[in-house]
Amino acid sequence: MNIYFGNLSYKVRENDLQAVVEEYGEVTSCKIIKDRETRRSKGFGFVEMPDEDAAKKAIEELNGAEFDGRAMVVKEANPRA
Repeated sequence: MNIYFGNLSYKVRENDLQAVVEEYGEVTSCKIIKDRETRRSKGFGFVEMPDEDAAKKAIEELNGAEFDGRAMVVKEANPRA
């Protein structure tokens, strides 16, 4: 399952986010989206987890949780159009 993580602090790195999500199960990929020109984080990213039950538990428990001073928005990612 692909999970959207929004409202992330600009200081959060991919390995930080991956470490938090790995508490719920295996993570196959973790990507924080960056601005093409400035290379700075845009404040959101995506994490892929192979186990759907673990992914649902991570969404349930991490949505609204504070991470690096900000309340994260966590939900199932919509497929690209």
